[in-house]
Amino acid sequence: MKIAIIGSGNIGTDLMFKALLSRKVEVVAMAGIDPASDGLARAGRRGLATTSDGVRGLVELPEFAEVDVVLDATSAGAHRVNAETVQAYGKRIIDLTPAAIGPYVVPTVNLDDHLSEPNLNMVTCGGQATIPIVAAVSSVASVKYAEIVASIASKSAGPGTRANIDEFTETTARAIEKVGGAERGKAIIVLNPAEPPLIMRDTVYCLVDECDEAAVAHSVEEMVARVQEYVPGYRLKQRVQFSQVPWDEPVWTLLPGQKGGTKVSVFLEVEGAAHYLPAYAGNLDIMTAAALRTAERIAEVARV
Repeated sequence: MKIAIIGSGNIGTDLMFKALLSRKVEVVAMAGIDPASDGLARAGRRGLATTSDGVRGLVELPEFAEVDVVLDATSAGAHRVNAETVQAYGKRIIDLTPAAIGPYVVPTVNLDDHLSEPNLNMVTCGGQATIPIVAAVSSVASVKYAEIVASIASKSAGPGTRANIDEFTETTARAIEKVGGAERGKAIIVLNPAEPPLIMRDTVYCLVDECDEAAVAHSVEEMVARVQEYVPGYRLKQRVQFSQVPWDEPVWTLLPGQKGGTKVSVFLEVEGAAHYLPAYAGNLDIMTAAALRTAERIAEVARV
């Protein structure tokens, strides 16, 4: 199956390198808006058709006629135009921005439920890292509230990420509920300026009723193993933690009628594969890996 990429920045370029290694999809074109971008230069050297005229230039390339799926690695604002343009040509699109026009997709949780959709949204980097954990907990316990904190190196947050901070928190929180299964969700992102840059860290807190702690821990560990199939650097930093939350904790004001419960704490680290980006940029790596896994699954189903 042939694919094209919109966006020649860090995410789009890393996605291109991953796609070049795939045996299930063939990347044939990349579109950007900066003719001097490193991404377009590298794409051209590897034989891809390129254009610096954005999505308008992409649809005019001869290679576009053979493209089945377009992957958009631009910004939430740009995605609306990109999606309308490529879908007018009958192409499907995978959205790596927080625009959330199509359904939220997390490969290990709900990918097969949305394979026929014309626009699939990959939520956010924090969502891809943490929603599998929320879903794992909610599969064996009732999650009343889930809160995630994504801490990423400041150097790994480019202009697109910084422009989409509000969309990041809103989209991730909604996906925690819709995909993760929590009754209420909240997302926080921290840009860490430390030197040397730190690897992406994610903390997931789930408030549940009384639960089988062994079953919750086992479900989380199984989910981590499944994500590692396409993000090898995804791992638990320590065992799943459990603690009792008394009824007078302020958090219960968010959940009227709830009289205490158990807090499940999961601490994650995401190290990138360093195909193009540094290994500390696990936040970008997990997005490109999840998007490629989605495109590859579409290709598998198309061949059946």
